[in-house]
Amino acid sequence: MKNNHFKYWIFAARPKTLPASVIPVIIGCVLTWSENQFKWIPALICFLFALIAQIVSNFLNDYYDFVKGSDREDRLGPERAVAQGWISPQSMLRASIILMLFACLLGCGIIYYAGWKMIFVGLAVCLGAFAYSAGPYPLAYNGWGDICVIIFYGLIPVGFTYYVQTLSWSPIVFFCGFSTGLVCSNILVANNYRDREQDRTSNKQTTIVIFGEKFGRYFYLLNGIVGTITCLNFLFYNNYYASFLPFVYLIPHFLTWKKMCKIDTGKELNNILSQSARNLIIFGILLSIGILLK
Repeated sequence: MKNNHFKYWIFAARPKTLPASVIPVIIGCVLTWSENQFKWIPALICFLFALIAQIVSNFLNDYYDFVKGSDREDRLGPERAVAQGWISPQSMLRASIILMLFACLLGCGIIYYAGWKMIFVGLAVCLGAFAYSAGPYPLAYNGWGDICVIIFYGLIPVGFTYYVQTLSWSPIVFFCGFSTGLVCSNILVANNYRDREQDRTSNKQTTIVIFGEKFGRYFYLLNGIVGTITCLNFLFYNNYYASFLPFVYLIPHFLTWKKMCKIDTGKELNNILSQSARNLIIFGILLSIGILLK
């Protein structure tokens, strides 16, 4: 059947955005490796859990944007599977729930390494995936999307990937999570900058709809700059590589920002979203190399 075609499910998973779940886990693992505390089994579980959780979030966003009428005919972004009729709403919701249950089952393996309290972390991630687009107060529709990205694609995956392997925490883990979350959030900012007029019409109150187009442009620029500057906290650990190597990321970041400002509106801004994901990969590689070269 058409709505069961595998390629549509891959499309709905939005593979170009998936570095947002992969890079933070890698950075958490690099931190443990640099301290000779890397454990591959909990690391693999964290990787799979984060990846599945993001796919679920993307599926739910596809479903609820259709239900709420946000995926309109004047949409500038890539086509959505439910809105196009490629996947039925019921199938999308069912797949989201099944995948989330599988992620929770997989995540139970973390309890063996880090204790029963990790259940609360897993529940928070699951609730966050649903609360982002669903419920009476969907976070993405009320200006909280950027904060969600910093928490769920920065602080939590970096911090708890590190914690489940070391059973410890340190300020530098927090700063790595914060800087990664800021760079990750530019994928969402690029998306919301492109869709600002359509979101306003649909009453989707993103930060760019609330504060305006000019805010969106400089918000994107500052996220990358502040995320990079945050890496200077490695100076307190005498790691000059991790402090300064990420600054190379600012070159593609600035070029992408200039291109975004020049394009301003239209479907060409879809390239900014994919370039933002590419820039996140560059940032993650630079920071990881810097940590390992301490």
